[in-house]
Amino acid sequence: MFQSTSSSFVGASVGAPVGAHIVVCGLGSLGQHCVAVLKEFGVRVSAIEIAEIMDWEINDLPTQVDALVRGDCCQSKILEQAGVPDCRAVLLVTSSESVNIEAAFAVRLMNPRARIIVRSSKQNLNQLITTHLGDFLALEATQLSAPAFAIAALGSEMRGFINLAGSLLRVVKVQINGSHPWCDRKTVNDLNSPTRRVLSHIPAKMDLPTEFHTWQPDRQLRSGDLVAYVEVFEGAGGMMPIALPFAPKSSRKSRLTFKQITARLTSRPYLRKQLKAFWKSTAEQQSKRVAIVVGVMIFIVFLLGMGILKLTYPDQHWLALFYTVGVMLLGAYDAVFAVFDPASSIPLWLRLMNLLYMLIGTASIAVLYALLTERLLSAKFQLPKKRPPIPIQNHVVLIGLGRVGQRVAALLQQLNQPFVAVSSEPLSSSILPNMPLVVSELTSALTKVNLETARSVVVVTDNEMENLEIGLMTHAANPGCATTIRVFTPQFGESIQQLVPFAKVLSAYALSAEAFVATVFGENVLSLIRLNEQTVLVTEYEIVIGDTLDGLLLSEIAYGYDVVPISHQKGQEPTRLMPSDDLRIQAGDRLVLLATLDGLQQIERGDRRLPTCWVNIEKTVTKDAIFDGERVIAIVTGCSINEASQLMKQLPQRLPIPLYSHQAQRLVRELRKAQVIADVIST
Repeated sequence: MFQSTSSSFVGASVGAPVGAHIVVCGLGSLGQHCVAVLKEFGVRVSAIEIAEIMDWEINDLPTQVDALVRGDCCQSKILEQAGVPDCRAVLLVTSSESVNIEAAFAVRLMNPRARIIVRSSKQNLNQLITTHLGDFLALEATQLSAPAFAIAALGSEMRGFINLAGSLLRVVKVQINGSHPWCDRKTVNDLNSPTRRVLSHIPAKMDLPTEFHTWQPDRQLRSGDLVAYVEVFEGAGGMMPIALPFAPKSSRKSRLTFKQITARLTSRPYLRKQLKAFWKSTAEQQSKRVAIVVGVMIFIVFLLGMGILKLTYPDQHWLALFYTVGVMLLGAYDAVFAVFDPASSIPLWLRLMNLLYMLIGTASIAVLYALLTERLLSAKFQLPKKRPPIPIQNHVVLIGLGRVGQRVAALLQQLNQPFVAVSSEPLSSSILPNMPLVVSELTSALTKVNLETARSVVVVTDNEMENLEIGLMTHAANPGCATTIRVFTPQFGESIQQLVPFAKVLSAYALSAEAFVATVFGENVLSLIRLNEQTVLVTEYEIVIGDTLDGLLLSEIAYGYDVVPISHQKGQEPTRLMPSDDLRIQAGDRLVLLATLDGLQQIERGDRRLPTCWVNIEKTVTKDAIFDGERVIAIVTGCSINEASQLMKQLPQRLPIPLYSHQAQRLVRELRKAQVIADVIST
């Protein structure tokens, strides 16, 4: 679902050495959070800020920055002082998108190899720049963080959507109760399928896990347990639009000769087709159709009148006849017949023709005047489209319509969720026209949004004190209403979370900073999700020779780095969702993972956990089980079929390959299906 505004570029080497340092340009809210997250990775960070910062949002941040340079990040001298010529990556996250783009070009001239991450929402420009700047990625902070606020507003089991290869995946966290079909009937491992992967299992009254694979496969689901999983969502319907690739435009331009153009324009089928298309284009503009009909009618009347007068007065010039018919339509009786012979008697039929033309002209002018008046009045006094009414119950109240608020509102509309937005300032009628809106002072607006029957409240103004005040007021008015509050200062957010436990506290820039930092190390962050009170990044890798993932089984990647593979593509082959653990990753493959920052950091360093489990194979039940056992061992462990064959001929013995816990338990289950008795031995 929630895709970033980044280009389609995917980082190259996953495991490149940290070596050089990182430069952050702009120490606003986003920049400060980026520095804080980068220091968690243990890298050296230089920063550029044009103005002196009097109030740091992160108190100890000045001591964490290795070098702080004052000046304009677009100037080569300032970039050189910050160490851009030999840095590994540059984060351009100032509040000005034009400054970020300008600085990106200066950085590339100074360092052709550095990765450039830019804060920018100009998607078309970003894609065009990528072809010239090479290792360049553009992200937009509000688009990355808004889904977390939108999902929090739902207050339901849904934790997020992921749009991959035209398929929609959803992350769900569900609490098992006594009536749930899984309760006392399924083990945790039973939930895994070709379309679903378990992310966490939290038994009743247990702490939230900080890692993915801490759940026990054979544990039975009980009432009160919490289960989180990601699955392919087939029932999205119209809830979330799936982006489809645009048809490529042909680069060849057809050149037609003048004779060919003339023949095409004069051909009846072509003219008929063009007229039909033009008439259809005016279907929504009835006044334009009326004007066209009146114009055609006047043209026909003109030609008919000129023909009749030419037959009656053949000596008259065509211009005189044109003038005569025009005056007849305007109703100037005397001026018409004085042209011919004022002394002669006027035939009765000509008088009747003049009367008819006067009536036609008067009616036509009246219609045209009415259409012109309508146009002028609608242009001058155009009234805004009336917005939908405020929902009565079970709706979301969104307070604050800044950049984050508008993005959250758009996502709620895509999710078909009833909601009402509150803004302290009038909003243009062209912005989210189908959104119920209350424009009022924020605290007083709470009485106008049916707060007592609301499902949840999301407060995302740019003032965190006001956010806290409104959050407390909403809880007092409706204690059962889920409340999400936006904050900026990490310490303040932690204090609110501890003292106001009913509220969910999120920081847009803290969420986005994790995605920006993840891109520094060669990954393409597609979106982010909040799960178990931590940020999970949907991250795409393109495997290259020699990086930390090249040559590993997916099981070794998943359990060794504590990530969850959800998509794999080999070369030009179709993308596989929820790929098997038995796949071996090779250079050129594309892999999409769910990972925390800790998992990405482990991949970056190549710090893979070592397997600690062994499998003891005792015996086979049937003779055919030997062949089946060889095949299972080769598939799950990745060893050759000859090694597996030698092992199966000398039972009982221990498998000489150490395995991860989940990998070993899966091997034992598959061997038992093949009539081979085996057990897991942990060390």
